[in-house]
Amino acid sequence: MRLVLFAEANALIFLLRYGKKYGILFILISMPEIPAGILKDVKRLVVKVGTSTLTYDTGKTNIRRMHKLVSVLSDIVNSGMEVALVTSGAIGVGVGKLGLRERPEDTPGRQAAATVGQCELMFMYDKLFGEYGHTVGQLLMTKSDVENPERRENLTNAFLKIFEFGAIPIVNENDSVAVEEIVYGDNDSLSAIVAKLIGADALIILTDIDGLYDANPVEDETARLIPEVHEITEELLAAAGGHGSRFSTGGMVTKLHAAQIATEAGIDVIVMNGSAPEEIYKALDGKQIGTFFVGKK
Repeated sequence: MRLVLFAEANALIFLLRYGKKYGILFILISMPEIPAGILKDVKRLVVKVGTSTLTYDTGKTNIRRMHKLVSVLSDIVNSGMEVALVTSGAIGVGVGKLGLRERPEDTPGRQAAATVGQCELMFMYDKLFGEYGHTVGQLLMTKSDVENPERRENLTNAFLKIFEFGAIPIVNENDSVAVEEIVYGDNDSLSAIVAKLIGADALIILTDIDGLYDANPVEDETARLIPEVHEITEELLAAAGGHGSRFSTGGMVTKLHAAQIATEAGIDVIVMNGSAPEEIYKALDGKQIGTFFVGKK
């Protein structure tokens, strides 16, 4: 009797056809697929959470989800990792706090909503992180802060000092003075810029969809999740067309632009569903989740 080991699933076909005829004993071994795109040795992490994750369709804050996110991030920090949180939602939360039916269309209206919403956001973050023994620091950024070399250096130094003090930086665009209507697109690109500034090892973008699909999953039931991306092409950008929820400015296109910025800097990016923040653990454990954008090393 001859013993033959196969690691290929196609060997099963050969076994069924010829095994008995030739008296060959086949052992079929199923080898687990090892994905190329997994997070490894992450010491400094940027997590971006969007308006659609933080709020209900009513515009009111999703307190349960926000609390879960804070508990997960607090636990990650407890493990020794440095975490920066880039949060959207100031305008959306402000809309809910003010009792407005929809997001203002004019810039002054959005800015006014942001002043109210930012206070509410930071109050909640400070309270929730405080329950887990963590201190937070607020950084409000504008495009000019990044484009000006001196201000960019000052900003980077502030981030590093916050980490040194053991606090968690919480970043948002300064909507009350930035009139470009969130140039960074619901803070997606802002999160990538922050990741570059602080030399992060990885960026996780939480959204209201499981990742990047080859078609719009809302309109096409045959749409398939793309688990890994090595290069962001024009075809990918075209497949990701569309906007976010009515309380946000982002969409998958802005997330692709963010991934482009980060991966060019050698930073791995994961775009994943933020409805279950505990899934972040899986990403950090090296398990496949969402869409993994491989950083150029």
